[in-house]
Amino acid sequence: MKIVIVGGVAGGATAAARIRRLDEQAEIVVFERSGYISYANCGLPYYIGGIIDDPEALTLQTPESFFSRFRIQMKVHHTVLAIHPEQKTVTVQNTETGESFEESYDKLLLAPGAKPVLPDLPGIDSSRLFSLRTVEDTFRIKAFIRQNKPRSAVIVGGGFIGLEVAENLREQGIEVTIVQRPKQLMNPFDSDMAAFIHAEARKHGVKLALGFSVEGFAEDADGISVLLKDNAPLRADMVLLAIGVSPESTLAKQAGLELGIKGSILVNDRMETSHPDIYAVGDAVQVQHAVTGEPALIALAGPANKQGRIAADNICGGDSRYKGSQGSSVIQVFDLTAAATGLNETNARKAGLDADTVILSPMNHAGYYPGGKLMVMKVVFERNTNRLLGAQIVGYAGVDKRIDVLATAIHAELKATRLKDLDLAYAPPYSSAKDPVNMAGFLIDNIASGKMKQWHLADLPSLPRDGSVTLLDTRTEEEYALGHIDGFQNIPVDDLRRRLDEIEPGKPVYVICQSGLRSYIASRILEGNGFDAYNFAGGFRFYDAVAHDRALIEQVLACGMDQHALA
Repeated sequence: MKIVIVGGVAGGATAAARIRRLDEQAEIVVFERSGYISYANCGLPYYIGGIIDDPEALTLQTPESFFSRFRIQMKVHHTVLAIHPEQKTVTVQNTETGESFEESYDKLLLAPGAKPVLPDLPGIDSSRLFSLRTVEDTFRIKAFIRQNKPRSAVIVGGGFIGLEVAENLREQGIEVTIVQRPKQLMNPFDSDMAAFIHAEARKHGVKLALGFSVEGFAEDADGISVLLKDNAPLRADMVLLAIGVSPESTLAKQAGLELGIKGSILVNDRMETSHPDIYAVGDAVQVQHAVTGEPALIALAGPANKQGRIAADNICGGDSRYKGSQGSSVIQVFDLTAAATGLNETNARKAGLDADTVILSPMNHAGYYPGGKLMVMKVVFERNTNRLLGAQIVGYAGVDKRIDVLATAIHAELKATRLKDLDLAYAPPYSSAKDPVNMAGFLIDNIASGKMKQWHLADLPSLPRDGSVTLLDTRTEEEYALGHIDGFQNIPVDDLRRRLDEIEPGKPVYVICQSGLRSYIASRILEGNGFDAYNFAGGFRFYDAVAHDRALIEQVLACGMDQHALA
């Protein structure tokens, strides 16, 4: 059996190695258009910043090492120009020599990946404008920085690549501004959780211009201008375009294979395309979202590798199935770790789900053990069914551990209330006897059983200020004096029982504290004394961070590209 694989990075390289492990006699040929195979896309920004200083560390395998171990022909600088399904051949061009030839196959696997979105804007071909997808892209950026010593950079787009490059450029002492149309970075996160990412970026000198539309670029001898709609341009020495990727499905479309959303390659759960003996994996394919069951595009290395293994199994006569993607991801933003899995609240509501959330701020380990760090967790679940839909966490330690537990719980289809029952490892340096994941489960269980009713940040503008409800802040007088929401009266939780006569009976009571714990205790006291109490999800700390972030974004929008406002 002869297998031809188009693309030799994550999914393609994984599939090639798996096929060899399953079939020692198969002839396997991989065509990769770049000069590198099996390279670590996710590590590319860290080479720019010097954290990874050896360029050879970016490639997990070379064509020579792959052939030595697996006897697989890895042909780099070879571009597949066309697929001929009826003849079971592909047309290939050696881009170093210009020679074209036909290659036959018994089974064909497409793993072409995705390509950076490059909008049709004036100046898009500027020599000072870069994108980052391949090792060659990384070397070009690194060479430009070494030769030109830029002092400033504008990054268009605030996703994974944009943020990672921003951090690494700052490590090089370069001034960085991120500009994009959405008013938040990192779409996997809700805007309230993104506020903590924004704060960390600003803390390390990254300027954020959120809510601005880029209309083009203008290069001159002194640098490049990023042209903005209804605003003065941003000046810089270089620009990185990181507004997303799109499926590289040109070959599939030309060959008549069925396509899915946004031009992606349509596959079934065996990674089979619409044509016999042609498989596809990775960033180019449409997958099923593991939570909603709806079609999705999820361009992440983990799913691509799993799909490559599944396709290899099936090419070799097995029956492996892909269960869908839930988009589990994690990113380092300077000292902060931000992680997400499943659906955020915004997308859950867009999917028509009756979503609710709990927000908590636990320590990463036992509070009495030195060095504890707060994290902020937002867990999304479905009302009535308590189905676990997703989670987001930002913090400085222990974030990755908790997001992986939550991702596993979603995959296992555990009810959100079952999080309280998980038997998780505990020792003071690592966790608490009640792990943060357990704590989220306790909160959801309290809601499900009617022991706690919540109000959310989105409810704040509509809270009556006419005296028909009671607004209660249960923090200490000192905390209240340092900052509070207008209209909230202060009764510390430890004084509440003896001061109940200050709260008018018959009115709903909306309660807040610093993190949500004391206000929950206050809510139980109030409920036990005949009041109708609602606890604020997240606490004043959460409210203050989000409100401050939104005020800064609106200030920048009002002031335009005033550099003082951006700072």
